[in-house]
Amino acid sequence: GMKGGAAGGGYSQVLPMEKINLHFTGDFHAVTSANNLIAALVDNYIFRHQGQPSQLKTVVWRRVLDMNDRALRTVVTGLGDGNGVVRESGFDITPASEIMAILCLANDIDDLRRRVENILLGITCEGKPFYMRDLGGVGAVMVVLMDALQPNLVQTTENTPAIIHGGPFANIAHGCNSLLATRMALSYADYTITEAGFGADLGAEKFYNILCRKSGLVPDLTVIVATAQGLKMHGGVELEKIKEPNEEGLRKGLANLERHVKNLQGFGQSVVVVFNHFAGDTDREMDLLRDYCERELGVPFVINHAYAQGGKGAEEMARLVVDTIEHRPSQPQLRFTYDDDDTIRTKIEKVAKNIYGAASVSFAGPALNRIRLAEQHGMAHFPVCIAKTQFSFSAEAKQYGAVSGFDILIRDVVINAGAEMIVAIAGDILRMPGLPKDPQANHIEYVDGEIIGLS
Repeated sequence: GMKGGAAGGGYSQVLPMEKINLHFTGDFHAVTSANNLIAALVDNYIFRHQGQPSQLKTVVWRRVLDMNDRALRTVVTGLGDGNGVVRESGFDITPASEIMAILCLANDIDDLRRRVENILLGITCEGKPFYMRDLGGVGAVMVVLMDALQPNLVQTTENTPAIIHGGPFANIAHGCNSLLATRMALSYADYTITEAGFGADLGAEKFYNILCRKSGLVPDLTVIVATAQGLKMHGGVELEKIKEPNEEGLRKGLANLERHVKNLQGFGQSVVVVFNHFAGDTDREMDLLRDYCERELGVPFVINHAYAQGGKGAEEMARLVVDTIEHRPSQPQLRFTYDDDDTIRTKIEKVAKNIYGAASVSFAGPALNRIRLAEQHGMAHFPVCIAKTQFSFSAEAKQYGAVSGFDILIRDVVINAGAEMIVAIAGDILRMPGLPKDPQANHIEYVDGEIIGLS
């Protein structure tokens, strides 16, 4: 497709990179199989209950596939033998599956079962919600997921233990690794580092407002990673030229970094800015960044050379992180963006206005209908998970910088009753991506027993 399995690069990566990128231990395969087992059971139920009051009037469960395939966004099912019930459905990419979110948010095997039982599949002709516990097959889903629930131990290029577990994308899902993996790491190490995907307006916001809210975890510190290329993009430099030195473009992009830093501080977090150094970055650009962070923003700044130097190149960063934690004036107290008892619309509006910088939020008809359904059936207290482009604070991918004052459209809502969150679809974000003009598949090969071309 477009990218690999987030195994890192250079001397800053986890091994075995090829297996992690391609198949790993089967977590994604298990999630895909469990999700589609449910879809098959739903279609079988529809076929067996035609004309009965318990028939499903509306089906909200979709199939998934871990492949960028735009042709599967909308499909028609029930055409196979001429005896099925024809209906429109579609595929999402596996990281957007509610099964993936459930796997990452479950406390243990019993909580996993409870959440699977509570998955909302549709609405019957009698107007009643139809859950997985009504359908049956929960035990079969548990059997498929029982090994996938266990976190996966890998290692860095320098033999340091690392855990990889789960993969919900932060632009279309909640963007955090499993709660089980984080708690396992906390029981092992003096310091546990976990990643929240994409920009801090996506992964970090959901890490705090969803995972931390429900788990009780409170981070001691948040590290925000910046690159010269990313800042230049947000400074208006053409994408083809962001690898070239451009102090003015870098300076203009600093407003985007400032917004992220202030958002993180708004959650009550101490913040350290880490600059990932690459070969084309100049000393003047790094000095400009350091001066801005330390003087203008008042936050610690450090350069990370891990890509080229491995652990040695990250030592200064590690020492700064430890020192900042050990000398913080008080224990961190998380401040959430919204309260549990806010309405679903209010929660979405607070995230859009306070984190993204929106002036207003519009709701399309399908989104309002799903919000009403969620509230009617006791789900108004769920946190919200906004699916939005990762390229901009707005829902428009090319509105770079620190844009504000825009309207954000929530065109649809997905009720994840098992994962216990409301997914709001903003703008034109798609939960089944398509392949780019030059797919990475064009560059992957198997040569003399070695796999090459994995990004």
